[in-house]
Amino acid sequence: MKSTRDLIDSLRAYQPPNTDLGQHFLIDDQLLNVMVELADVSPEDHVLEIGPGPGTLTQVLMETGAKVTAIELDDGPVLHLDNVFPEQQNSGVLTLLHGDALVEEWPQSITKIVANIPYQISSPLIEKITKFNALNETSLDSVVLMVQQEFAQRLTMRHPSDVGSLGMTVALDWNVEEHHVVAPHSFSPQPAVHSQVVSLHPHHTIWPVDKRLIRMMIHQAFAERRKKIRSTLKRAPRRISRLKGWHAQRWKDSISSLMNQEQMDLRPESLQLEDWVNLAVGVEKGSN
Repeated sequence: MKSTRDLIDSLRAYQPPNTDLGQHFLIDDQLLNVMVELADVSPEDHVLEIGPGPGTLTQVLMETGAKVTAIELDDGPVLHLDNVFPEQQNSGVLTLLHGDALVEEWPQSITKIVANIPYQISSPLIEKITKFNALNETSLDSVVLMVQQEFAQRLTMRHPSDVGSLGMTVALDWNVEEHHVVAPHSFSPQPAVHSQVVSLHPHHTIWPVDKRLIRMMIHQAFAERRKKIRSTLKRAPRRISRLKGWHAQRWKDSISSLMNQEQMDLRPESLQLEDWVNLAVGVEKGSN
C-alpha cells in the first residue's frame, strides 16, 4: 500500500493540481477511512468514485475487497492512476473511466458512491445521482461525499437560513446526514473554505403525487423566495408540459382554485416538505 503523500507526489510528477477542476486532494488518512466506513463498503459492493485524482481514496476503497469504478476527467490523473494501479485494472478490481462524470453512463450494478467531489459540480452531481437512483431503485444503498460545508448545510436544512430548493427537493428521495467538518489543512492544495462529509440514503417513499410536479413547484417558488407563494405559483412552471396531461391553462385553472388557502400567503421557506406535497396534491385535485 502506497502512502497518501507518495500518491500525491507521484501525481505531481505528471502535473500540478488544477484547482479550476476542483483538485484539492484529501491527505488525512483518518478521514479517508471514515468516509469508507460511513458507506459501510464490503467485498460485495460495486463502488463509484468521482474524481479519484491521486487515488488516495481509491486505494482505501479497493482494500475493502469491493469492485471500484472511478471516473476522472483530467488527463494527468488518468496517466498517473494507470501507472500506479495496473494490476488492479487488469484484474477487474478497478475500472478507470476517462471522462466527465456528469456525462458518462454509470454502471447499473453500482451499489454505493463514495467521493471527494469537485465542489463546482455538487448540485448537478446530486441531480444525476438522484436520477440514477430512480432508474436503479434496488441497487444504490448509500452515498458518502466530501462537499463544501455551506453546501452540506443547504442539503440538511438544519438552520432556517439554509432552507431552500436544494435541500427540499433532495429530501424527496434521500435522508441526508452531516458528519465531520474538515478544515482546509486536510487537503493539498488547501481550499479557501471548510468542507464536510455528508451521507445520503434513499428512503423510497411513495408520494401521493408525481414527484416531478412537487419539484417544479418548489424550484419555482424558491426562485423568488421573497415573494408569497400565490405570486410565484400564479404562472405555470416552464416545463409543465413535460408532465403527461399538463399544460399552462390546466395549471392556471388549478392554482386559481387554491388561492383562498392560507399557505398561498406564505413565503416558501415557511413550508415543510409535507406542506409542499399536500400543496401539490391540491394542485392535482384542483385540475380535475
